[in-house]
Amino acid sequence: MPRRGLLLAAGATLAAAPGGRKARAAGAMGKLAEDGPKPLPEFVFLDAEGQERRVADFAGTGLLINLWATWCAPCVEEMPALDRAQAALLPDGIQVLALSSDRGGKAVVEPFLRDKKIARLGLWLDPRGAAGRAMGVRGLPTTVVVDRQGRETARLEGAAAWDAPAMLAAVRRLVGPPVRKPAEDEAKT
Repeated sequence: MPRRGLLLAAGATLAAAPGGRKARAAGAMGKLAEDGPKPLPEFVFLDAEGQERRVADFAGTGLLINLWATWCAPCVEEMPALDRAQAALLPDGIQVLALSSDRGGKAVVEPFLRDKKIARLGLWLDPRGAAGRAMGVRGLPTTVVVDRQGRETARLEGAAAWDAPAMLAAVRRLVGPPVRKPAEDEAKT
């Protein structure tokens, strides 16, 4: 697999889906572009309680930062796959931060997640678009892979099948292995 520009199509998952999804599976899916690691700019976003959070709050954790909105059709389409990816990646110490840029904030996003049965992603808000501006995002959805040192290692513009085995493997590789704590190392000897 080439290091740069790994094309990950959704394969049978999207090909079997109705309407525009078939066209996307045929070649319009975004490419996971590896260009890093490079420093991630500072930005603030909100958790479900309205508390300010930063990437530094997740030190040592791999991150998949997805910028989306409830009004963005490709974003809505990929949310179930991101939810399933969160279930698959969390045991590896990788957190999906789906940052909604909806200006209505929690009042808009919470019912959307409930109605779509998106249960694992958590409620993360960026109603002023600070994350997107800081990271130079050109459109929604955009997803940024962040390694355990807090550096951007790859980015994908557009929707993707984040729960596809090849995509999960790419995210795990780009994030890197979990950092063992000294106590864990002693317990294994």
